[in-house]
Amino acid sequence: MKISPVRLDSDNLADLVVRGMQEKKAVDIVVLNLKHLKNAVADYFVICSASSDTQLDAIARSVEEEVEKATGQNPWQSEGRLNREWILLDYVDVVVHVFLRDRRQFYALEELWGDAEISYIEEETAVK
Repeated sequence: MKISPVRLDSDNLADLVVRGMQEKKAVDIVVLNLKHLKNAVADYFVICSASSDTQLDAIARSVEEEVEKATGQNPWQSEGRLNREWILLDYVDVVVHVFLRDRRQFYALEELWGDAEISYIEEETAVK
Protein backbone atom coordinates (compact mmCIF):
# COMPACT_ATOMS: atom_id res chain seq x y z
CA MET A 1 0.00 0.00 0.00
CA LYS A 2 1.45 3.33 -1.09
CA ILE A 3 1.18 6.23 1.35
CA SER A 4 0.40 9.51 -0.34
CA PRO A 5 2.16 12.68 0.83
CA VAL A 6 0.43 15.01 3.25
CA ARG A 7 0.10 18.48 1.78
CA LEU A 8 0.69 21.17 4.40
CA ASP A 9 -0.19 24.79 4.01
CA SER A 10 2.76 27.07 3.38
CA ASP A 11 2.75 28.44 6.96
CA ASN A 12 3.31 24.98 8.46
CA LEU A 13 5.80 24.05 5.77
CA ALA A 14 7.86 27.17 6.53
CA ASP A 15 7.85 26.19 10.23
CA LEU A 16 9.15 22.71 9.36
CA VAL A 17 11.92 24.25 7.27
CA VAL A 18 12.98 26.49 10.16
CA ARG A 19 13.03 23.49 12.50
CA GLY A 20 15.25 21.57 10.07
CA MET A 21 17.64 24.52 9.91
CA GLN A 22 17.78 24.83 13.68
CA GLU A 23 18.62 21.12 14.01
CA LYS A 24 21.98 21.81 12.35
CA LYS A 25 22.67 25.15 14.04
CA ALA A 26 21.98 27.39 11.07
CA VAL A 27 22.49 31.07 11.86
CA ASP A 28 20.73 34.27 10.83
CA ILE A 29 17.49 32.50 9.92
CA VAL A 30 14.90 34.78 8.36
CA VAL A 31 11.48 34.07 6.94
CA LEU A 32 10.28 36.38 4.16
CA ASN A 33 6.49 36.35 3.86
CA LEU A 34 5.78 37.08 0.20
CA LYS A 35 2.07 36.25 0.25
CA HIS A 36 0.87 39.83 -0.08
CA LEU A 37 3.32 40.76 -2.85
CA LYS A 38 2.07 40.86 -6.40
CA ASN A 39 3.91 38.46 -8.73
CA ALA A 40 5.76 36.72 -5.89
CA VAL A 41 7.24 33.38 -6.90
CA ALA A 42 6.30 31.66 -3.61
CA ASP A 43 4.50 32.30 -0.34
CA TYR A 44 7.73 32.21 1.68
CA PHE A 45 11.48 32.39 1.29
CA VAL A 46 13.30 30.90 4.27
CA ILE A 47 16.96 31.94 4.35
CA CYS A 48 19.85 30.97 6.61
CA SER A 49 23.63 31.00 6.75
CA ALA A 50 26.16 28.24 7.27
CA SER A 51 29.76 28.62 8.36
CA SER A 52 31.22 25.88 6.13
CA ASP A 53 30.33 23.87 3.06
CA THR A 54 29.93 20.81 5.29
CA GLN A 55 27.37 22.62 7.46
CA LEU A 56 25.69 23.97 4.33
CA ASP A 57 25.03 20.44 3.11
CA ALA A 58 24.01 19.22 6.58
CA ILE A 59 21.42 22.01 6.93
CA ALA A 60 19.91 21.28 3.52
CA ARG A 61 19.69 17.56 4.30
CA SER A 62 18.14 18.28 7.69
CA VAL A 63 15.45 20.45 6.07
CA GLU A 64 14.73 17.71 3.52
CA GLU A 65 14.49 15.07 6.26
CA GLU A 66 12.23 17.21 8.48
CA VAL A 67 9.81 17.97 5.64
CA GLU A 68 9.86 14.41 4.27
CA LYS A 69 9.26 12.91 7.71
CA ALA A 70 6.24 15.14 8.38
CA THR A 71 4.72 15.29 4.90
CA GLY A 72 6.29 12.71 2.62
CA GLN A 73 7.27 15.57 0.28
CA ASN A 74 10.62 16.01 -1.40
CA PRO A 75 11.68 19.30 -2.96
CA TRP A 76 10.24 19.89 -6.40
CA GLN A 77 13.68 21.19 -7.38
CA SER A 78 17.10 21.31 -5.71
CA GLU A 79 20.07 23.35 -6.91
CA GLY A 80 23.61 24.18 -5.84
CA ARG A 81 24.84 21.03 -4.09
CA LEU A 82 27.86 20.69 -6.39
CA ASN A 83 28.76 24.37 -6.11
CA ARG A 84 28.63 24.19 -2.28
CA GLU A 85 28.08 27.92 -1.76
CA TRP A 86 24.28 28.20 -1.92
CA ILE A 87 21.74 25.40 -1.85
CA LEU A 88 18.19 26.08 -2.99
CA LEU A 89 15.34 23.72 -2.12
CA ASP A 90 12.10 24.54 -3.93
CA TYR A 91 8.94 23.24 -2.28
CA VAL A 92 6.86 25.45 -4.64
CA ASP A 93 5.06 27.47 -1.92
CA VAL A 94 8.20 27.67 0.23
CA VAL A 95 11.66 28.23 -1.23
CA VAL A 96 14.62 27.44 1.01
CA HIS A 97 17.97 29.22 0.63
CA VAL A 98 20.99 27.95 2.55
CA PHE A 99 24.01 30.20 2.00
CA LEU A 100 27.61 30.39 3.01
CA ARG A 101 27.88 33.73 4.82
CA ASP A 102 29.83 35.65 2.15
CA ARG A 103 27.54 34.42 -0.65
CA ARG A 104 24.49 35.53 1.29
CA GLN A 105 25.88 39.03 1.64
CA PHE A 106 26.70 39.09 -2.06
CA TYR A 107 23.19 38.12 -3.22
CA ALA A 108 21.32 40.07 -0.49
CA LEU A 109 17.92 38.44 -1.05
CA GLU A 110 16.44 40.24 1.94
CA GLU A 111 17.12 43.55 0.17
CA LEU A 112 15.84 42.26 -3.17
CA TRP A 113 12.50 41.37 -1.54
CA GLY A 114 12.49 44.45 0.69
CA ASP A 115 8.69 44.79 0.57
CA ALA A 116 8.23 41.38 2.17
CA GLU A 117 7.26 40.94 5.79
CA ILE A 118 10.48 39.72 7.43
CA SER A 119 10.59 37.55 10.56
CA TYR A 120 13.95 37.07 12.24
CA ILE A 121 14.23 33.72 14.01
CA GLU A 122 16.14 33.91 17.25
CA GLU A 123 18.94 31.43 17.67
CA GLU A 124 18.23 28.68 20.14
CA THR A 125 20.51 28.74 23.13
CA ALA A 126 21.66 25.52 24.69
CA VAL A 127 20.31 24.92 28.17
CA LYS A 128 22.80 23.32 30.51
